[in-house]
Amino acid sequence: MVDGLGRLKGKQYEASVLLDRLASGALRPEVCAYVFATDLAMTPADGFALASWSDGYGDVRLQPAADARLLPWLPRNAVVFADPVAADGRVLPVAPAAVLQQQINALGVHDLEARVGLETEFVLYRGTLDEVAADGFRDLVPVTFDNRDYSLDQPQKVRAFAQRLQSMLALAEMPVEAVKLEGAPGQIEVTFPYGYSEAACEQHVLFKHAVRVIAEDAGLAATFMAAPSDDVGSGLHLHVSLWRGNEPLLGHPEDTDQLSKPGRHAVAGLLEVLPDLAPLYAPYVNSYKRYREHSFAPTRFSWGWDNRSCAVRVVGHGPGLHLEVRLPGADANPYLALAATLAAARYGIENALELPPPCSGNAYQDDSTRAVPATLEEAVRAFEASAVAAALFGPDVVAHYSAAARAELRAHHRRVTDVEIARGFAQA
Repeated sequence: MVDGLGRLKGKQYEASVLLDRLASGALRPEVCAYVFATDLAMTPADGFALASWSDGYGDVRLQPAADARLLPWLPRNAVVFADPVAADGRVLPVAPAAVLQQQINALGVHDLEARVGLETEFVLYRGTLDEVAADGFRDLVPVTFDNRDYSLDQPQKVRAFAQRLQSMLALAEMPVEAVKLEGAPGQIEVTFPYGYSEAACEQHVLFKHAVRVIAEDAGLAATFMAAPSDDVGSGLHLHVSLWRGNEPLLGHPEDTDQLSKPGRHAVAGLLEVLPDLAPLYAPYVNSYKRYREHSFAPTRFSWGWDNRSCAVRVVGHGPGLHLEVRLPGADANPYLALAATLAAARYGIENALELPPPCSGNAYQDDSTRAVPATLEEAVRAFEASAVAAALFGPDVVAHYSAAARAELRAHHRRVTDVEIARGFAQA
């Protein structure tokens, strides 16, 4: 299953035992409900209606939701995705896949369907996870030492890692569209082809698992933090288009290099609503350290044509015209980030929102647009107070992911950082 933070969680079973018992109905896999009510460190957190010390942290049942998928990077292993099910037999409405399905169903009311391609960045460091953890994650050495963006001159370790990753993903029937080095030392970007929303998110979770396993085998450590260091930011860009049947909807029917009326309303909805939904695509304190001027991460809710300084980039031509939402970081739960995007686009279409003029220059200097929240504290306050968020997702989902953000904030409030010591030790 996928927990609230977008991580792959579960149990390992002997295959014959699992298959026999599932077939007979004798096995009802369960997990402690706290899996959906913890912080990053898996510490049980207060504020969740689903699970708490007051109710003893009971179990939720897992209902297999898909056929087994072989994991070539873990020979003789397969994964079976499952939905967490409450005592009344309903899928937990706060589970990430259920949150996304809610938005897919709401689009379906308008006979609309989303197709999405995910593009994510991560950073590779020398040394296994155990080795870098033993050093306290200090003095990390990226696997490349300079900016190799788009370079085909790749160090042997990077080349071998990328080739094995592509090979393993292809064997898992998850072929990538492209792999490239990115602008920061050790940074790699992987782009997946367009597909259906649920499949794209499921594959992304498995992709992250593959990256970590293959990196470990190569004596490397991978991180999907949004800002693993002061001058590095890793994004999860959502390439999204809307379809009605087999017809793309975003392009204008007479000039498909221009936005259609629904396309304009959809972009207007993104600009109007996404400011209130930031905890769904930027869930951690660290997430907001990626939003820096001239970093290729947006700092304002703007849109533009093929403009990478904007939060929403309209890109492509003809039937390939689509939206690139550049707000989520690599740390985002893909189910929730995509759910936020689809909900905001639908809100714009349903309310026929008017689209402001595009930004044709440097969006970082466009002070006519709203600023991206500077901190998680600012973001969660807006999320909790938003009538639009409650209307689009329901109060239970808003309360659950607000509690997750509050748990993240509490974990940081009581920690003394290296920066505080370096600045204050001798001077305070």
